[in-house]
Amino acid sequence: MKEQKYTIQTSPFVVPTTDGKIIKEHFGRASDGNSQISIAHMIAPAGWSEPFQTPEFDEYTFIIKGKKQFIIDDEMIVLEAGQSIKIKKNTRVQYSNPFTIACEYLAICLPAFSMENVNRETK
Repeated sequence: MKEQKYTIQTSPFVVPTTDGKIIKEHFGRASDGNSQISIAHMIAPAGWSEPFQTPEFDEYTFIIKGKKQFIIDDEMIVLEAGQSIKIKKNTRVQYSNPFTIACEYLAICLPAFSMENVNRETK
C-alpha cells in the first residue's frame, strides 16, 4: 500500500466558545492529535477580548481581515490585514478586538496550543 504523503483537512475541529469567537483548528491537539503545531482559523467579533496569558509556545498571527490588538507586557500593538507577528513563548500577552468590525486571522502555535500550556490569568 502506498504511503499517504499529505493530509487535506476538510473538517477542522470547531472549538466551543462562550465569547462569540469562532475557532476552527485545522491541525493540532484537538483536530488530529498533533502536539508539535497547531494551525487555527479564527474570527474575533467586534468588542471581543480575553484575559492576559503567558503561553508556553511561540504564537504566530497573520491578520486576514480587520484589526487585532495585542498588549505585550505593557506595550500596545495593533495589526491590520496583511500584517503578522510572532510572540515568543513565556511572554505575557492579551489579545482583543476593541474595534467595530470582526477580525479574521490565522494563529499558528509551536508547540501546539492547549489549555494546559496557555496559562490564562483569571479575570
